[in-house]
Amino acid sequence: MKIVFVEPLGVNEVLLQKTKDHFERSGNEFVYYTGRNESPDEIVRRAEDADVLTISNIPVTSGIIERCKNLKLINVAFTGVDHIDLDACKKYGISVCNASGYATIAVMELTMGVTLSLLRNIPKMDSETRELKGRNNYLGTELYGKTVGVVGTGAIGLSVAQMFFNFGCKIIAYSRTKKPLGFISYLPLDEVFSGADIISLHLPATKETVGLIGIELLSKMKPEAVIINTARGQIIDYNVLANLLKDGKIAGAGIDVYEMEPPLPEDHPILSAPNTVLLPHIGYATKEAMIKRLDIVRDNIDSFINGNLQNKII
Repeated sequence: MKIVFVEPLGVNEVLLQKTKDHFERSGNEFVYYTGRNESPDEIVRRAEDADVLTISNIPVTSGIIERCKNLKLINVAFTGVDHIDLDACKKYGISVCNASGYATIAVMELTMGVTLSLLRNIPKMDSETRELKGRNNYLGTELYGKTVGVVGTGAIGLSVAQMFFNFGCKIIAYSRTKKPLGFISYLPLDEVFSGADIISLHLPATKETVGLIGIELLSKMKPEAVIINTARGQIIDYNVLANLLKDGKIAGAGIDVYEMEPPLPEDHPILSAPNTVLLPHIGYATKEAMIKRLDIVRDNIDSFINGNLQNKII
């Protein structure tokens, strides 16, 4: 079986070589690339004779799938799979799995960091200190005692909810699947938006969630409330959010994900919105998460070879 990593997955070549040795010991061919290239033609060139393709968040279109005639498994080194053409995979009998769980801690920690940065206005205070200014009577907002609305209580959402609770927050939540945890009160989605001081989004991008967070929900937020999105950019209407921020109807936003991968176009509405902390999709990007991800994708391939695929999507 030929196994191809079309990108280095954020780990060094020593770890990639160890992975190569692991698969070759069991009689498989293993090829890895140390440079990332998102060109569809280059993806095909690297993977056209592969049985197993490992890729992170580079789009895999039906055109790529059709040209890779030997593909049996797309091993997604990412949690979301909305960038993979699953219909084409089903058509050609290709299995798909993901690396669910590798970035739970990383995203949770970033969510907390963005929230605290927003409430205490850390980026602005840093900038003004460097400009040789003082506090100028600035007052921040404490996290303790706030009501946090967690939208989506999968693994990451639960981890975030637990950490906010540890900070002394009241937790309300909306999720398709409710978890029987005493510190979480589940409510309808509109009541979460109207009742929370902080909204933290943790939904995947699906047909049901894309564009879900628009004017109807955002306009229900308190004027002093803030919203954090470290999940998927497609679930929120950033034009609406930017306008509400500019009009002072929402106090702030911390954003790590957008409709596209950064760099953003210079006319993206969120760039000119006030009271924002904007990051270039770094929620998953820690050294520890990359190593954990490599372990998961290696185990995914082993499970596939052994006929019992783990983390299976289709």
